[in-house]
Order: sequence, then C-alpha cells, then structure tokens
Amino acid sequence: MITSPISKLNKETFQLGLRFLSRRDPDLKRITQQLGPPPMWTRKAGFATLIHLILEQQVSLASARAAMNRLCATCIPLTPIRFLELDDATLRTIGFSRQKAAYGRYLAQAIIDGQLNLRTLHRMEDAAVRAELIKLKGIGRWTADTYLLMALRRPDAFPSGDLALQVAVQKIKRLKSRPTPDQLDVIGLAWQPWRAIATRICWHYYLSGKM
Repeated sequence: MITSPISKLNKETFQLGLRFLSRRDPDLKRITQQLGPPPMWTRKAGFATLIHLILEQQVSLASARAAMNRLCATCIPLTPIRFLELDDATLRTIGFSRQKAAYGRYLAQAIIDGQLNLRTLHRMEDAAVRAELIKLKGIGRWTADTYLLMALRRPDAFPSGDLALQVAVQKIKRLKSRPTPDQLDVIGLAWQPWRAIATRICWHYYLSGKM
C-alpha cells in the first residue's frame, strides 16, 4: 500500500493537489496566480528514463537532453542489452563521461541479471522504491526521487537535493541562503501529501525567468 492518499497523479488529482497547496501556502498560491498552473511534467517509466536521469546528474538539462537524443538515435531500441553493446568511444561521443558510462552499464546489467525489476516498482511504496533504486551504483536519492516524481507520478515525491528546486524555494520563501536538502525537507512538510506538485510549481517558477 502506498503511503500517499493517491497512488498516481492524473489530471483530476493534479487539480486537487493544486487547490490544496493554494489553501495551505500563500507563496505557492501567488506563483500559480502569476504564472498559471505548472505543467504536469512526466516521463515514461523504464530503463530509458533512468539513463536520462543519470545523464542529467550535475549538468544542464539542455546538455543532458542533447546527449539523450544522440543516444536514442544511436541505440535503437534503447534497451539494456543494446546499451551494453555500445563501446567506450561511442558513449563518449554521445556525451557520457567515463563515470556515467559505468553507471549506465551497471544499471543495464542489473536489469538483465534480475537485480532490479522496473516493472514491479509501481506496486511498491515510495520508500521501498527509493531503497531499491539507490542500491545501484550511480543512483542516489535525487535520481530515485525524481524517478518517483516524473516516471511513477507519485504525488508526494520530493527531490530535495534538486538544485533548481532549492534555488526556487530560496526566492519564493525569501530566504537569505539556498536551503540544504535537510532544510528543504522541513519546509516541504507543509506541502504533504502533495510535495510532487509543489515541486512542479517551484520548477515552473524557476524556468519562468521571473525570479
């Protein structure tokens, strides 16, 4: 049983969460009034999205997206088996660092060996999904929480280690410094059980250029 009251966000529950957050937090209400509701950013659950998230670690979204596009054009279809067929030179040309190439191969092999079954994650609680993913080399809390938020569409997923989220919350809450992940977890308590929607509001603000 999933700890959040709604197991997966959809258009109806997204609106419900937005109304809850507007009542609960005047700052988030102000942002949604200024910019409108955020997009319900999602990605397809599976190997490709985890590879994309690995590419996004510590680089710009645009850089990671370009690398992902090159990967999809090179590795057809993008499956664990096909990924493992790519050599170092090919991965380097695509945009993988040596470390990220190792992470991608480790993930692909874990799926092939049955150490990770991505098809069962949707039936697991948020904490169990996170624990299952971070067992793997190269997948930390940010990657796991973002996968929960975007691919599994969990309503209370909260990637407090996300830099854009931290920067946006600093501006929205008029803080003197950027909150740490632990500080952001405390701030986010007021947004439960809809922290994934609060995150999207903050991302929407960050990407608007109005900070």
